[in-house]
Amino acid sequence: MTHPALEVADIFRDCGPTWRRANAGHVSLGQLKVMSAIENCRTAALGGHVARCQDWAYTTIAYNSCRNRHCPKCQGAAAREWMAAREAELLPVPYFHVVFTLPSAIGNIAYQNKAEIYDLLFKASAETMHTIAADPEHLGARIGITAVLHTWGSAMMHHPHVHMIVSGGGISLDGSRWVSCQPRFFLPVRVLSELFRGLMLEKLLAAHTAGKLQFFGNHAALAQRKAFAAYLAPLRRRKWHVYTKAPFGGPEAVLAYLSRYTHRVAISNSRLIAFDRKGVTFKYKDYRADGRARYKRMTLAPHEFIRRFLIHVLPKGFHRIRHFGLFAKSSCTDNIARARELLAVPKSQAQHADADAADREPATSSPCPCCGGHMVIIETFARGSTPRHRPTTAVIRIDTS
Repeated sequence: MTHPALEVADIFRDCGPTWRRANAGHVSLGQLKVMSAIENCRTAALGGHVARCQDWAYTTIAYNSCRNRHCPKCQGAAAREWMAAREAELLPVPYFHVVFTLPSAIGNIAYQNKAEIYDLLFKASAETMHTIAADPEHLGARIGITAVLHTWGSAMMHHPHVHMIVSGGGISLDGSRWVSCQPRFFLPVRVLSELFRGLMLEKLLAAHTAGKLQFFGNHAALAQRKAFAAYLAPLRRRKWHVYTKAPFGGPEAVLAYLSRYTHRVAISNSRLIAFDRKGVTFKYKDYRADGRARYKRMTLAPHEFIRRFLIHVLPKGFHRIRHFGLFAKSSCTDNIARARELLAVPKSQAQHADADAADREPATSSPCPCCGGHMVIIETFARGSTPRHRPTTAVIRIDTS
């Protein structure tokens, strides 16, 4: 297994202490915990185990993962586990990708009200999809939605938006049949955009009236109801961005696509290029450009890089992946079974595979890099402890999460 030469953890370890002192009193406990988790991930600070090959006596140390959802190194395993659980829920129908984006004016106040406004973004976008899909003039059916919140753009600036993977059809409102959408068209973007705008503004005003929003700094005056209404007024005349793509090639393509979105963090280690006296250099996409000109490099001062990374730390307990309609967890199993019945398809092979997997002995470690043989754990060690055994070569870090 190869590892990036440069990681976010390296930047945090080198510049984190100075950044914490410079921003004392302005950093949340959640942000501090994320920094600590990333710095300690897959190091002796979290403990681990020693594994030895049964055939070659090759020995390696594997340190534990922090399993923090904001850690760039922990998301691969988390995504694989999540995708395996979703496989049995996929239906043999087209799936569409729909993106709902908040205007920058709302994004600015969302940063001061993350839990409330991110939650409203989920609710308004899901309600928009369900309302238009249920309209007999468009589809007249109950659809399934998996939604993922992203709060960043490619340059790690604050840019809240929701990615949705939506079933290309649904169960009729009376439950008697499956209603398919047009082959290359799902729902009209203009109609979605207008309804989303109205619902989101309505929900923001209701939240403000209920005293659920807080405002600080340059936005402190928005605590007054009239000032807040005036702030939102221009947004009623603007076009809100709703984006749709053509359907995927099939359920397998949906899984592959989802794996790139569900457990993504503000920046992956693979995008980092250099960390030196000039700052942190990384790759990003400029969506205003076309072709190869879209792919650029950016260099930020280390403290600005850390600041941008941490503004995307989510509130404790906030769910950034949600399911609606046919895929809502409370009724997903029954809905999927009914949809399969209406589509006249057999029970998902993935469901059988999941049942078989429960009877298999779990792997203890990655295969031996020397011979591909079975590695056996011969020692576990606690946080901050030193293992008794030593690796036969340089330490190889293996994801044990």
